[in-house]
Amino acid sequence: MSPAAALIEARGVHAWYGSSHVLHGVDLALARGETVGLLGRNGMGKSTLIRTLLGHVRERDGRIAIAGRDMSKARPHEVARAGVAYVPEGRGIFPNLSVRENLLMAARPSRDGGRDWTFERVIGTFPRLGQRLGHFGAQLSGGEQQMLSIGRALLTNPDAIILDEATEGLAPLIVQEIWRVIAAIRAAGIAAMVVDRDYRRVAAEADRVVVLQKGRVVLEGPARTAEQHAQLATYLGV
Repeated sequence: MSPAAALIEARGVHAWYGSSHVLHGVDLALARGETVGLLGRNGMGKSTLIRTLLGHVRERDGRIAIAGRDMSKARPHEVARAGVAYVPEGRGIFPNLSVRENLLMAARPSRDGGRDWTFERVIGTFPRLGQRLGHFGAQLSGGEQQMLSIGRALLTNPDAIILDEATEGLAPLIVQEIWRVIAAIRAAGIAAMVVDRDYRRVAAEADRVVVLQKGRVVLEGPARTAEQHAQLATYLGV
């Protein structure tokens, strides 16, 4: 992928937590409208890579660009303003705000002034949230909190959305609902980076997969054939 085509591009990215060197020269690109699955066993650097791209990890090196703009030293709020939304592991909703308040506090137009994702569209996408608008975040189930976190991210009208552990700990019916929404995000032309343990589902829904092992990219590309799935299984230890 050429740099001009990449919405998010990382080149030679290293990251540290104190003396622990977690990422070792990672190269990664996400094109406009593309869905990339980020895979790897626990502790291999997936969340660290996401947090580094978003500016949360301060001890980092290498180049990070968003829409061609150098964001290597950017802080999280600057990355958000550049059009990148984040659905964190653990959801990160406000437990003492209502569903309505959680959503409306995030609503804003896109960088070009568009409002494709409105409050009404989010409620239409997540009817369950519409039934709980007056409930506090802490009163929601885990699945409802994940819906709320995704809905809140969509209301920023982003160019890209990053979902860390998209379906972790959710009931099977809710998992299907989350994947339905991820497919809708893809159909809407929003770029997405998805971390999830179900590598088969990720491979089916994503345009490409990237596999991390000990902070390095060890596999990258489409995952459509049995041979490619066997490679994934080898690296993921399943």
